[in-house]
Amino acid sequence: MRRIKIVLCIVFLALTAAHTNALCVSAQKANLRTGPGTDYEIAWGVYKYMPFVKVGVSLSGEWYAVKDVDSDVNWIHKSLVTDRYRCAVVKTEEVNVRTGPGTKYSKIGVVKKYYSFKVIGTKGIWVKVKDEWNNVGYIHHDYLWVR
Repeated sequence: MRRIKIVLCIVFLALTAAHTNALCVSAQKANLRTGPGTDYEIAWGVYKYMPFVKVGVSLSGEWYAVKDVDSDVNWIHKSLVTDRYRCAVVKTEEVNVRTGPGTKYSKIGVVKKYYSFKVIGTKGIWVKVKDEWNNVGYIHHDYLWVR
């Protein structure tokens, strides 16, 4: 019985840590860098609502090491991200965005890999998302990396 409690505590802590380490880009555009500072090369430019998992913090506390949808780790300044909401990014080459939670709903459009969204809800296996221009639609969870 004691082992079960310990295992459950470990699982709970792991799930809590994963959720609390989720970050979203809150700025219109942000640069990911190869190290913790503006003296380091820009690795990738990302846009609002790009999700990350925080995996480290610089000694100054000003920069976060973050893992992206491809499991690459780079650095971002803490002023450019938030943990106040959940975000998602398309992880397949392209995906349909629909008016409702299911394939019977009309297709609004198609978005490409790395297109990012704010998560505003879920309905079963469908995620209700909003982009930086406030366009709202539904995408099947399997095509998104949600954090």
